[in-house]
Amino acid sequence: MSAARKSSAAMGGPKGAAAERELRGIVDTVLRLAKSIGVAETEVHVDETISALTRFANNAIHQNVAEHTVNVSVRTQVDQRTARVTTNRTDEDSLHAAIEASLSLAHSQPKNPHLVPLPGKQRYRRVNRFIKRTAALSPEDRAQAVRRACDLAIKNGQTAAGIFSSEQSQSAMGNSRGLFAAYRDTHAVFSITMQEGSAASWAKENAADVADIDPQRLAERASDKAHRATDARELAPGRYTVILEPAAVLDLVGFLFYDFAGTALQDKRSCFNRRMGKQVFGKNISIVDDVYHSLQLGAPFDGEGMPRQRVLLVDRGVPRNLVYSRASAKVAKKRPTGHGFMLPNEYGEAPMNLVFSGGKASVEEMIASTDQGLLVTRLWYIREVDPYEKIMTGMTRDGLFLVENGRVTSAARNFRFNQSILEMLRNVEMLGPAVRATGEEAFEMVVPAMKIRDFHFSEVTKF
Repeated sequence: MSAARKSSAAMGGPKGAAAERELRGIVDTVLRLAKSIGVAETEVHVDETISALTRFANNAIHQNVAEHTVNVSVRTQVDQRTARVTTNRTDEDSLHAAIEASLSLAHSQPKNPHLVPLPGKQRYRRVNRFIKRTAALSPEDRAQAVRRACDLAIKNGQTAAGIFSSEQSQSAMGNSRGLFAAYRDTHAVFSITMQEGSAASWAKENAADVADIDPQRLAERASDKAHRATDARELAPGRYTVILEPAAVLDLVGFLFYDFAGTALQDKRSCFNRRMGKQVFGKNISIVDDVYHSLQLGAPFDGEGMPRQRVLLVDRGVPRNLVYSRASAKVAKKRPTGHGFMLPNEYGEAPMNLVFSGGKASVEEMIASTDQGLLVTRLWYIREVDPYEKIMTGMTRDGLFLVENGRVTSAARNFRFNQSILEMLRNVEMLGPAVRATGEEAFEMVVPAMKIRDFHFSEVTKF
């Protein structure tokens, strides 16, 4: 029996999640053991995940896997030194060994003058993101949805591939100064790629509530786009008006998240250095970080146990605020915002629940208003070229379409782009309603579809 499976059995087995009191019991045990050997400052995180995934390809399921894991992460802090050790064993001997290993590593570290004492008790806003029907989703439920999607592909002479996964997770953390926090949620994802000849398209959604995901609708969308993507025309590189669907927007603007960190600005690694308080984006762009937004997921506390705050990052195109961990807040003489990562780390903090303001225009209205442009389903293989101007390069895929005189007229061969996100967000002409979007290059956030002028495509790709 593996260590992970042993710890699962100790927590009640793979059939069910532990109760919060069981996670708290592990936290209390670690703190008791640490106190017994004279450790003044100890922090412990306990994370439990029960996940299952159905994978399909060539119009058939070929894999179904499930996993139940429990991890315990112990950090000790002594004389401005700290270190963290993680174990997947929950017996007292293993927890004691993790504490000793953390202490040994801490003593070998150089002193950190910016290390702050552990925080005391905090108060947290309640959130409810655990949905029973998502936690109860069975392999048979996932298989039925996949079968309907594959039947559609077979009917249309296409080939389907993708995943349908579900997960329930919970975490608890505590420290020797009396802090305790706990959170649990559920999460489901359906992703599908439909292929017709050499053409393909893709659709994906995720949500806390599996009822908010419609696999058949996603399959139909991907199937229709794959059919329309056949016989793609090759167009000349250049600057185009583009209509980016939410997944394409997400995977680009997601690269901004660390630039809003106080640590990044202090280290002069942010594109907002010397730009705070200035008109950087168009006046139709506002961004908040808000873990409490109805379309978001995430704990109401950060890796240090501080309550997460809603932060207005960009107000009508002007960067106004940053997020701070406790250490970076002390340096900047600000209040911590509850966005710190678990210590020790090299990044400090970042906003992980970005919400862009939206508009009222549908993608169809954007298309109708466009004389000539491109409709972009998604982007991939995105890399940063210039971190200060936020110039990114990458490629379109899974459905690029030419728009002429207010309608989609044909598919287009994929392009490579070289585009500054800062410039892009100055050139937004229309916004759709903000939705929970998911892609492949960035974490989930709430973003709208966007119509953007002068988007720079540098060359045609080979597919």
